[in-house]
Amino acid sequence: MEASTGLFAGSHNSNEFVVIEGHEEPKPVRNIDGQVCEICGDCVGFTVDGDLFVACEECGFPVCRPCYEYERREGTQVCPQCQTRYKRIKGSPRVEGDEDEDDVDDIEHEFKMEEEKDKLKIGGHGGDDENAKSLAKVNGEILIPGNAKLDEKKEITDERNFQQQGNLWPETEASVDPEKAMRDEARQPLSRKVAIPSGKLSPYRMVVVGRLVILVMFLQYRMFHPVPDAVGLWLISVICEVWLTLSWIIDQLPKWFPIDRETYLDRLSIRFEPENKPNLFSPVDVFVTTVDPFKEPPLVTANTVLSILAMDYPANKISCYVSDDGASMLTFEALQETAEFARKWVPFCKKYSTEPRAPEKYFSEKIDFLKDKVQSTYVRDRRTMKREYEEFKVRINALVAKAMRVPEEGWTMKDGTPWPGNNTNDHPGMIQILLAHNGGLEGNELPCLVYLSREKRPGFQHHSKAGALNAMLRVSAVLSNAPFVLNLDCNHYVNNSKAVREAMCFLTDLQVGKSICFVQFPQRFDSLDKHDRYANRNTVLFDINMRCLDGIQGPIYVGTGCIFRRKALYGGDPPKDSKRPKMTGCCCCPCFGSRKKLQVHSKHDENGDDAGITGPEEGKQLLASELNFENKFGKSAFFVNSSITEEGGIPSSSNQAALLKEAINVMSSSYEDRTLWGYEVGWNYGSVSADILTSFKMHCRGWRSVYCMPNRPAFRGTASINLSDRLNQVLRWAVGSLEILFSRHCPIWYSSNEGKLKGLQRVAYISSTVYPFSSIPLLIYCLLPAVCLLTDKFITPSISTFASLIFVALFISIFASNILELRWSGVTLEEWWRNEQFWVIGSVSAHLFAIVRGFLKAVAKVDINFSVLSKVPDDGEFRDLYTFRWTALLIPPTTITIINLVGIVAGFTDAINSGGQSWGALLGKLFFSFWVLVHLYPFLKGLMGRQNRTPTLVIIWSVLLASIFSLLWVRIDPFVLKTKGPDVKQCGISC
Repeated sequence: MEASTGLFAGSHNSNEFVVIEGHEEPKPVRNIDGQVCEICGDCVGFTVDGDLFVACEECGFPVCRPCYEYERREGTQVCPQCQTRYKRIKGSPRVEGDEDEDDVDDIEHEFKMEEEKDKLKIGGHGGDDENAKSLAKVNGEILIPGNAKLDEKKEITDERNFQQQGNLWPETEASVDPEKAMRDEARQPLSRKVAIPSGKLSPYRMVVVGRLVILVMFLQYRMFHPVPDAVGLWLISVICEVWLTLSWIIDQLPKWFPIDRETYLDRLSIRFEPENKPNLFSPVDVFVTTVDPFKEPPLVTANTVLSILAMDYPANKISCYVSDDGASMLTFEALQETAEFARKWVPFCKKYSTEPRAPEKYFSEKIDFLKDKVQSTYVRDRRTMKREYEEFKVRINALVAKAMRVPEEGWTMKDGTPWPGNNTNDHPGMIQILLAHNGGLEGNELPCLVYLSREKRPGFQHHSKAGALNAMLRVSAVLSNAPFVLNLDCNHYVNNSKAVREAMCFLTDLQVGKSICFVQFPQRFDSLDKHDRYANRNTVLFDINMRCLDGIQGPIYVGTGCIFRRKALYGGDPPKDSKRPKMTGCCCCPCFGSRKKLQVHSKHDENGDDAGITGPEEGKQLLASELNFENKFGKSAFFVNSSITEEGGIPSSSNQAALLKEAINVMSSSYEDRTLWGYEVGWNYGSVSADILTSFKMHCRGWRSVYCMPNRPAFRGTASINLSDRLNQVLRWAVGSLEILFSRHCPIWYSSNEGKLKGLQRVAYISSTVYPFSSIPLLIYCLLPAVCLLTDKFITPSISTFASLIFVALFISIFASNILELRWSGVTLEEWWRNEQFWVIGSVSAHLFAIVRGFLKAVAKVDINFSVLSKVPDDGEFRDLYTFRWTALLIPPTTITIINLVGIVAGFTDAINSGGQSWGALLGKLFFSFWVLVHLYPFLKGLMGRQNRTPTLVIIWSVLLASIFSLLWVRIDPFVLKTKGPDVKQCGISC
C-alpha cells in the first residue's frame, strides 16, 4: 500500500461509489495429509520400524514425537482431538500414570538386557572385579569392551535414540544440537500462570471466611435485639446493613482465585523471528479515537501516534488508524505534521532502543538518559532529535492558535478546496493514507498511518465511540485486515515498546491462544498528584479485581489498552476443544474449507445473474450463505470476503484507489442499517459502558480473556484530576452499568441456558452492574449518625459483653481481611484508603444520580448525553487539582457534611447541658459521625480549593450553614437547664 496524494471523500449516496469485484480465488490451504504435526507444523516422522508415527491409536490425530512426549511430560497427557489419554509408545520414557497400563517395559526387551546379563554371567566367570569395572552402560545397554558386535549395536542404538526417541540419559556438550535445542525451546509455551503464594493467599481466604461468619452473627444479633424507643432508626439501619453485606458478598466471591501471568519473549522471538528468514509475526491494526481537538489536544494525540509507530514490532505488520469523529481540520493537519516527524523519530527510537517512545514523555523524564547507551553518536543524535521535536511542537501550537479563529466561510485546504468537515454533524466520509510501509527515510521501513473521519448525516444514529470503532474495524478490514486489533484512547501512549509482543505470547500460543478473545492491560496514569486524592489510579480495580477475574474466565474490557482477536469482534465462536472440525468445510461456516466453496458475488451477480453457480443445490446454499453474511456484515462484497480470511491480509493485486472507495462505502452512515453491527458484530451499542457489554457478550459465547501485567507498564495516559470531572466520569460508568442491568443483556439471566459463562464470572458481571444501588443504604448510613445526635437516640440498645465481643471481632476481621488482601496484591495502604474514601464520595453523589438517570432512560426513554472530558495536560504542577467547577453532583456530599457537623455541635451542647452521664452514649454517636467526615475529607479539601483563595460558592454555603445552625440552636436551646418531671413508676400516682 502506498501513501495517497490526496484526501478521499465520499458519501453513501454518491455516484462515485464502485463495487469491488470479489476475489474468488481463495488463499491456499496448508496441505494436511497426516504427514505434518498439527501442533508445531513439523514432519510427523517415522518409528524405528519405518512406519508413520501415530501418537493416538483412537483417532490418529497427527502429532510428532517431540510434541507427543512434551504433552505427556508437561501437558494434559490427552489427545487434542478425541481427549483420549496418550498411551506410552515404544521408546518413550515413562510418566506419572503409566503404571496403570498393562504393557511390558519395552525398553528392557528392546535392548535384551536379560540376555546380556546371562552372557555376562557366563563370560565373566561369576565375579572378576576388573571385568566388572570395565563394563559400560550406555542408553540402557551393557557393553563389553572389545566386542565388535555390541559396539556396532551401541552406535546404531545411539543414532536411533538421538533421531527418533530422544536421549534417555544426560547429553554431553558434544552431543547437543543447537538447532534442535532452539526448536525445542520454540515449542515450549509462550506464557504460564503463576499462582499467588499459598502463604499469602491461604490466610486471606481463611480471614474472609471468618469475616463472613462474624457478619452472620452480627446480623443475627442486630435483628433479634431491637431498640424499643427508636424502632424506626433500628429497622432502617438493619436493612442497610443486610444490603451492604450482600453487596460485599457479591463483590468478594470473584476474588477467590487470583493469579499472575508470566511471558517468555525470548521463545516468541525464536518461534516468529527465525534467522535469515522473514518474520512470522501476525499483523496488528491499531485504532486511536479522538473527537474534540480542544479537549483532546493534537499534541497529545500526536505523541500517542508516534509511540505506536515506534513500537518494537515489525513495521510492515503495524497499521495505525486515527478516527477523527469531530471532522476537525486541525486534527488532520496535525497528523500530517506527525507523519513527517515520524520519518525521523521512529528510526531514532529503534536505533537506540529508547523507552518510552512518546517524545514528550521521553524528553521530559528526569533520568540518566546515558545509562545503558554504548553508541558514541547517541548524545549528538539525541540533541538533534530534541531540537526537531521542539520545532515540531511549535508547528503544532501554530496550528492550534490558527484554529482558535474560525473563518465565517469555513476552513479551506491548502489547494483552496473547502474542508469537507466544516459541518461536523453533516459531512461525507474522509480518508487519507499519510504513511505507507515503504515511506521511511534511508531505507527505514515505517508502519502505515491512516486518517479517517466517518460520514455523519442527520437522522442517523452514530453511537459515539463504539460507532467510530466499528467504522475503523470495517475500514481496516478493507485496507489491511490484520487478525488482531489494538484499541487505544488518544491520550494513552505506548509506554512499553514490547507491549504487542507481550500480548502475542498469549494470542499465538499453540495450546490456548485460539480460545482467547482479547488481552487486557492495566491502565496507568501520569500527571496525578502524589497522594491521588480522588483515586484516579483505580489500583484496587486494576491490581486486585482484574487479577482475580483472570483466574476465572478473564478480565473485563475497560475501553482502552486492549488487543482483540478480529474473529471475536466479528461475533465468531471460539474453537471447540472436544471435537476437531472437519477440513472439508461446509457452505455456511466461514472456517477451514468454507473458503473453497464460498464465492462473493460481484455487482453483476447481485443484479440477478447466476451464471457463476454450477448447480441448483449449490446455488441455494450459496445464496443462503450470502444472505446470511449480508444481513450480518452489510452489503460489501470485499468486506465479506475479508471477514472469512482468518489469517488476515488483502490480495496483493488489489487496486489502492478501489480500496479507498470501498473504505468510504463501509464507513457511510447507512451501512449499518439492517445489519448486526453493534449487536452481534463489533463493539456493542445500547449502553454508555459499551466496553463492559462487549466483553460480556464475548464471554457468553465461550471466549476467555487474559490480563497481562508486564513489569514495565504497557500504556500510560492522562487522567482528569479535577473533582467535578472525576465525579462526572464515575457518573458515566454508573449510568452505563445500569443501562446494561435494565436491558435484555442483564447478566442475571442473559445466556444462562447456554452454560458458556462461568458462574463466578457471571457474579462478577452482576457486581459490575448492580454496584450503584449500594449508594442508597450508604447514603442513609451517612445520615444516621447526625440523626442520632440530633434526636438523642441510637440504632443499638445497651451493648452486652457478648455483643461487644462481636463488634470488636467484626472490626478486627474487616481490618485483617483488607490488610491480607493488600499483602498478596501489592497495593499500598494509602492507595486502598483513597479508594475507600472515593467509594463513599462517589456513592453518595454520582451513583445516586445514576440511579435516577438510568431509571429515566430505561422507563421514560430519556436519552442521556455525556460530554468529552478535558484531557489537556497541566501547564503548572497539579493546576487542575484546585480548579472548582460547580455541578449538581456536589450537593449530596456537601449536605451530608453540613448535617453531620450540625449534629456534632448539637450532640456536644446536649451532653454539656445534660451532665456527665450522657457522655458515654455520645462517644458512640460521635465515632460514626467522624467516620463519615473522614471518608468525605478529600471532597471537602477539593471543595475548599487552595488555602489562599476561597470559592464564592463555599462562602454561600457557609452563610447557609450558619443560618441552619442558628435555627437549630434556638430550637435546642442548649444552655437552658432542662427540668424533668417526677418518675411516676417510682413515686406512684399519689406522689
